[in-house]
Amino acid sequence: MIHVRVRLGVGLARLAPAPVVSLDLPDDATVADALASLGAAQPDLAGPLHSALPVVGGEHAHRGRPLASGDEVALLMPISGGT
Repeated sequence: MIHVRVRLGVGLARLAPAPVVSLDLPDDATVADALASLGAAQPDLAGPLHSALPVVGGEHAHRGRPLASGDEVALLMPISGGT
């Protein structure tokens, strides 16, 4: 098992009981696995997680990126607007 932290951006944090969530995942877990586990544990987040942009180690991460114990996944929501 690996232990990762998920930091929820403002758009997601308002839907969760806490802005940072700890997850225990299988050794071969990916970003997609972390999102699936988070969505299953917190159903209010499940829908918006499909649009979330994952960041690992300060870089945008694709959902197939493998995770290691101690990683932190930040989930940001895309924004739009302006003129």
